[in-house]
Amino acid sequence: MNNYTCNRRSFLQSVVSGSLLFPGVVQELLADDADPLEPRAPQFPARAKRVIFLFMTGGVSHIDTFDPKPALTRDYGKEIKADHPEIKDRPGYERIYIKRPQWDFAPHGQSGIEVSTLFPKIAECVDDITLIRSMYTSHSNHYNATLGMHTGSFAFARPSIGSWVSYGLGTVNRNLPSFVVIAPKQTYAGTQVYASDFLPGAHQGTLVVPGANPVANITPVTPAERQKLELAALHVMNEAHLVTRDADPLLTARLRSFETAFGMQMAIPDAFDLKQESDATLASYGLQRGQTDGFGWQCIAARRMVERGVRFVELIDTGSSNNWDAHGDMMTHVPLAKNVDQPIAALLRDLKQRGMLEDTLVVWTTEFGRTPFNNTADAKGREHHSWAFSSWLAGAGVKPGIVHGNTDEHGMRAVEKPVHVHDFHATILHLMGFDHEKLTYRHAGRDYRLTDVEGHVVKEILT
Repeated sequence: MNNYTCNRRSFLQSVVSGSLLFPGVVQELLADDADPLEPRAPQFPARAKRVIFLFMTGGVSHIDTFDPKPALTRDYGKEIKADHPEIKDRPGYERIYIKRPQWDFAPHGQSGIEVSTLFPKIAECVDDITLIRSMYTSHSNHYNATLGMHTGSFAFARPSIGSWVSYGLGTVNRNLPSFVVIAPKQTYAGTQVYASDFLPGAHQGTLVVPGANPVANITPVTPAERQKLELAALHVMNEAHLVTRDADPLLTARLRSFETAFGMQMAIPDAFDLKQESDATLASYGLQRGQTDGFGWQCIAARRMVERGVRFVELIDTGSSNNWDAHGDMMTHVPLAKNVDQPIAALLRDLKQRGMLEDTLVVWTTEFGRTPFNNTADAKGREHHSWAFSSWLAGAGVKPGIVHGNTDEHGMRAVEKPVHVHDFHATILHLMGFDHEKLTYRHAGRDYRLTDVEGHVVKEILT
């Protein structure tokens, strides 16, 4: 009998006899293996301790929301030429025409930033926002652009930005995941938008689905003390099995998932217990007491998660029957905007009131914009547009009430201070205390990073 078997048997006996509780199990099991979720310091002092990432799936039209272009109204119906990826060799698009915006813009706040009537509540918060009007991306297909916005890779599965943050910082609350995704259903690219890929499995996002039971199987079916003993015994057997499998990372991830699951059974019910919130707070998010769905629920749940130490929370707006992919009719933007406008504004105000906006980075983005043209001037919809779109940041470390960059007069291309998705990621990591070129992981013989071999921090927007 080898020492490993003796040690593990002795350990199991001590557990069963009741001399150890579950935290001791974790310490013992991790004695021979570095803990991937151990809290770690950033590479340099961070402005942001946590991120709330708001993803509007489907492609929000920049020229109808955050990027006013009077020239579109002036040149409405004018035929133009464009070697655009969405219309190249596409029947019926041999001729294209300028299409005017369908909503009015107005200045707001002391900054005077113009926002369209689609987002009246967010417009009230512009003095807390850094608006980037010069975003662009590398692909005009939903799958690829969504993958790129989340992983920095437009063609292959790679770790998501939330997984990179988890890998870099670990967690300060072992009873909750370091990376949480709150979404009613999957978006383009599916689970890859929150997968850890080649990073240790502990860094993948944990999916929360709004509803009466946001996390499956979260309610214990056995008393807590008995469950501790059962899980301790199971860990010992799993560790013995792992040794015979050459430390398979998938098995390691599964072993650790039992520990996380146990902690979540203790912490998740409290995190999602909105009975603790005042009527005024719930109303600010557009929620009725007892409501467990809707984007307002996602936003208040995100605030409660980051309050409890979760590093990265992503909210995916997939709550309605449609997303922002307005090929057929731009008027679908109306209910979609109404669905998220009040909750997002409430989230910003709530964080600010609690003093959390100072060290919480709120990110609002989509995968690409929509074309300033169509094959008829009166077409109801707009096509995919990778050449330009808008995103914004608020909170920790960014200049409030400013506009960065610009597109040309028709919103066709990002021409002034363009910001690629890699630059966007580099800036987010910088605010979290990381040099994006040095946050790397060795895999398949090379060092990988979120920004691939590109990306520059957008220093002009930093405080």
